[in-house]
Amino acid sequence: MQAKEKIMLHQFTLLVIIFTIGSSILITPAGLARIAKQDAWMVVILATGISMLFISLYNSLGRRFPGMTLTEINEQILGKWLGKIVSLLFISYFFILASALTLEIGDFMTTQIMPETPIQAVQIIFISIVVMGVRYGLGTFSRAAEIFFPWILFFILFLTFSLLPQVNYVRIEPVFENGIKPILQATVPMLGLPFLELVVFLMIIPAIQQTKKVGKAFYAGTIIGGFILLVITLLTVYVLGSSLTSTQMYPSYVLAKKVNIGGFLQRVEAIMAGIWFLTIYFKITICFYASSLGLAQTFKLNDYRPLIFPLGMLLIALTQIISPNIVYFNYILRYVWTPYSLTYGLFFPLLLLVVAVIRKQKVKG
Repeated sequence: MQAKEKIMLHQFTLLVIIFTIGSSILITPAGLARIAKQDAWMVVILATGISMLFISLYNSLGRRFPGMTLTEINEQILGKWLGKIVSLLFISYFFILASALTLEIGDFMTTQIMPETPIQAVQIIFISIVVMGVRYGLGTFSRAAEIFFPWILFFILFLTFSLLPQVNYVRIEPVFENGIKPILQATVPMLGLPFLELVVFLMIIPAIQQTKKVGKAFYAGTIIGGFILLVITLLTVYVLGSSLTSTQMYPSYVLAKKVNIGGFLQRVEAIMAGIWFLTIYFKITICFYASSLGLAQTFKLNDYRPLIFPLGMLLIALTQIISPNIVYFNYILRYVWTPYSLTYGLFFPLLLLVVAVIRKQKVKG
């Protein structure tokens, strides 16, 4: 099955930016500050730089097999049965990622905004909107990203300029207080969330119309997304300090509570929540779309849309059982997710490329 939907190059770039920001904009600063302290901002720069190697790997696969999604590339390189097995593993990765993100949005809503609302209600409503977006197709939610991205950018700029009077440059000192080791230790988890997850775009690249410039768009989207994460991380350290940042579950949300313009404009944390709702929605939608399309292609179905509703029901169920509580979930994020993402974001794509080079497999575009 070939995906019939087509998107423009700039839409792809926007999707990469939003995906990179994703859930990271709200939770990443805490994890970085916990390990690297006031040097957390250096971790973002280093991780973004290393991620260029991953993007180069994904672009190499895309160029070698133009017009083919990741699931099709698997079968082309590894053969029918082994290729299907690897494809199903990738699909499970995308699906589990969507489930983990849904768990995050549910926990955030029920702990920060609507504490008396059952978490299941929040998750079901959110997944319903995701299912609707995927049902309308890649082209539709890509155009939606065009509409919402200026608002995401505006809110981030508003938050940044509103907090400038509260910036305390002393909080970022001393630089390299504990040497390079904590920075390297904090970089590894950040590679797993979000940069290794960008492998999901190998399911979307064939839908891009201007295929020759995909590589540059992929790099640009990742760099811009990394820069936005750098700005948010710097703000949390400058305004809250590394100690307070490291103890908060959602430091960026706490950061937004600090906005105070003339004693009149205050408590605008809904702005940060709004940014996160949009970015995490598109990230879940991309993962769910990749799962649906990949499953349809693996089993040679003519259309992925009949799978959307059943997969949506499975996603709701998986979200309820993937983690018993947020403490366990945070443990998974710290110690398990990065090795898990390395398997699918680095090991498998590198294996595919090496096998393709050895066998001299290549598809002419």
